[in-house]
Amino acid sequence: MTAAIESSRRGNAPTPHDTPSPSSGYVPFIDGLRAIAVLAVLIHHLDPSGLPGGFAGVDVFFVISGFVVSASVSRWNGGPGRFLAYFYARRLLRIGPALIACLLATTIAFALLVPTAWLSSAIDSTGSWAFFGVSNLYLALHQESYYSPTAAFNPYTHTWSLGVEEQFYLVFPLLFFAWTRGGRWRQAAIAAFVAAAGATLYHGAMRAKVDPSVAFYLITTRFWELAAGVLLFMLLDRLHRKRPQRSGPSRLMEAAAWLSLGAIGYTLTRASIADFPVPGAAPAVLGVLGVIAFLDRAGSRSLLARALSSPVAGYVGKRSYSIYLWHWPVIVLMRWTCGVDSPAMMLIAVLATLVLSDLSYRAIEQPMRHATLLRHAPRIAVVGTGLVVLLGAWWFAGEIVREKPALSLSTVSRNAGAWYPGPMPALPERPGCVLAVSDDDNGLASTFERKGCDGTPASSLSLHVIGDSHAMAYSTLLTEYVLRTGARVRLYPNPGCTLASLQSEREGGHCPAQAAVAMADIVARARPGDVLLLAALRLNRLGTQFAASQDADIWHSMNTPDAQARRAAAEPALEHLLADVSAKGVHIVFDAPKPMFRAPPFRCADVFNASNPICASGLVESKAALEAYRAPVVESLHRVAARVRGATVWDPFPILCATDPCRAIVDGQPLFFDGDHLSAHANRMLYPSFEAFVAALTHANPGGAHTRNTEPPATSARHAAIPPLAP
Repeated sequence: MTAAIESSRRGNAPTPHDTPSPSSGYVPFIDGLRAIAVLAVLIHHLDPSGLPGGFAGVDVFFVISGFVVSASVSRWNGGPGRFLAYFYARRLLRIGPALIACLLATTIAFALLVPTAWLSSAIDSTGSWAFFGVSNLYLALHQESYYSPTAAFNPYTHTWSLGVEEQFYLVFPLLFFAWTRGGRWRQAAIAAFVAAAGATLYHGAMRAKVDPSVAFYLITTRFWELAAGVLLFMLLDRLHRKRPQRSGPSRLMEAAAWLSLGAIGYTLTRASIADFPVPGAAPAVLGVLGVIAFLDRAGSRSLLARALSSPVAGYVGKRSYSIYLWHWPVIVLMRWTCGVDSPAMMLIAVLATLVLSDLSYRAIEQPMRHATLLRHAPRIAVVGTGLVVLLGAWWFAGEIVREKPALSLSTVSRNAGAWYPGPMPALPERPGCVLAVSDDDNGLASTFERKGCDGTPASSLSLHVIGDSHAMAYSTLLTEYVLRTGARVRLYPNPGCTLASLQSEREGGHCPAQAAVAMADIVARARPGDVLLLAALRLNRLGTQFAASQDADIWHSMNTPDAQARRAAAEPALEHLLADVSAKGVHIVFDAPKPMFRAPPFRCADVFNASNPICASGLVESKAALEAYRAPVVESLHRVAARVRGATVWDPFPILCATDPCRAIVDGQPLFFDGDHLSAHANRMLYPSFEAFVAALTHANPGGAHTRNTEPPATSARHAAIPPLAP
């Protein structure tokens, strides 16, 4: 979208009566098309329901980019080496300064205000890739769907389109140089762009059928849109050479231009992202081609040309690059902090975007484009200097990210040891006794042991842990258990899956096979007296990291006939899964459902985000309501435990909800990170109960293992890794 926002002002200004030829430079009505495109994107990003296809404004920009960048270099009459230097210098000066400023400002703002979590896990990497114009590749490689939560809360998601254009610019001069040679070379250039457009159009159609999330972002599925603009320029240039004069506006041509504008409008109001880029983008692409081509024939005095060339359209169109750059970081930052859901907050987002974009246009874009020093400097020097500045900015942004814990204004980031559950590296009172971690080569599990500790270990048992992200959220408690007792913990991450959830609909796909491998490993390693902890989410969430549940019946969802039937079917399957472990004399422990909350505490812990609409439901829930909500699942777990030898249920609920109502934050200390994952502080609260529970199990039926409580529970600890919690 960068070249689409460039006004190429080569040649003389147009007369009031004629639309300039493409090669003459600035075409005023194109600013109107830019304005339509960027406003459509802005409206869609504020409220997708307000303009469902507004994201197709980017497709409008792609076509304009191909057209305008062709016009900007069409008069070149030098050699190929100088052409490349000339072209890349123009692109760097046009794209780089405003982009770098926006990326650095965004990096600083999000380092200050947004804590690390699953919801923010893609931010830093996407921003880093964006400096080099390849953020679209990062989003494609990580299957970041355009509407996924991690994309919606990522301030750099919109840079995917800049990546597409920058990758197009790498190829464009190689194909277009033949056009500047004239004669039959121009036919070769046309053929090259036609071939490339056809190949990428076909690839886009095929890729969209099998992998739409990836197809949306790639240059190989989007090249045809930019090439369409290039080919339109070539066509109009040839027409102007044959018929350069027009006596006045043509009503037929203007009518065709209005119909073409209607095709754009249809796409912006009706398009579905599932159809993009092929065939969904086709009406918008054809519409842009039609508006430019038919208005070129209709003349600048036509009604549509004058409307698109109006002062308001020109103002927005000239600033459309900066508007596009700044609007998404503004919206996403507000989404993270004060919210951007109400009309008033949307208006604030628009005003903030317009102010920032005007500052960017006046203070960065225009000065850099017209600086005398830069205009007269050797083009290769401009390219070299630009790349050095780009690398320096990328390094500086990386330093900001690395220093985020020290710079952050977020309570969560400043008190990471209380919020983030992670391995406890050592005991405060016994610094020589440290945690040793080893990972399987195949990534199946991580083993935690202690080393450098005096005395005989209090326990020789191994604790095997599997489930889902809720098992991983016990990592502080589990590693404290290792350090205090000398037991060994083997933690299976079970990525993307859950186990023992009693919700068969959540255990499909590749998950059963993955679980079978993990359980076989546990059976092979386990000894009599070992413990298997099965920790998982077994309730429907009251809220996620990005939204509270809007289901009024959520409180009854675990007790419906359908839910009861699914659990009744899941119980025998779970018993069968555990049969081999039970036969080896392993103690099997289910963790009972913990309290849950509609609001995610990590997003509501500071003054600058406490008023966010997601926090409106509060960080408290009725104890009686939560007890009733989880009761059917607790009963189901006890039924399974009664039928599986050596199985029992450990219930953290009474400790985490000691008073009514249940609170996610107690005395300023978080018990939960998000609506259902434990904090590190809660891990430390639960440790005495867990150690006593395991000790009672192994004392009552030792099976070769013996555990005793050797030290009081820890009250504080520093944590090593701080992984974002998965949903």
